[in-house]
Parts: sequence; structure tokens; C-alpha cells
Amino acid sequence: MATTKPAWKRPGSPIGKQLRSLTEANTPTGVISLKMQRPPALIASKAQREGISLRPVNRSPYNRRKTTRR
Repeated sequence: MATTKPAWKRPGSPIGKQLRSLTEANTPTGVISLKMQRPPALIASKAQREGISLRPVNRSPYNRRKTTRR
């Protein structure tokens, strides 16, 4: 008898596809967890299993902005 994993744990599941589309839209992890009704820790673990980066793509790291001296 074969047991099937729940959709949340299957690689390439519809939930993974929804997670990928939300991360491509640069949605923060907290908002993703609210939309998918899952805790942020589960969002992070699913993203890691699917190989999805949760880092925002439009923000520079460590607040590196050019400063102007007057």
C-alpha cells in the first residue's frame, strides 16, 4: 500500500507553485504566510525544500545608499 504525502510536503506541488509566484512578485514572507494561511516557519521550510529564495530582490543589503555630504 503506497502512502501519499500531503500536498504541502510534495515537491512541485500546487502550493510550491503558488509560493514561487508570490516570491517572484517580491511578496514579503509575512504576507505570504497570511495569504497561504501557514506559519512563517513553514513557508521558509517549504521554500528551502523547493529551492526558492525568500530574499527581496529590489532592496540593497545593509542599507547601502549613496550619502551626499554637504
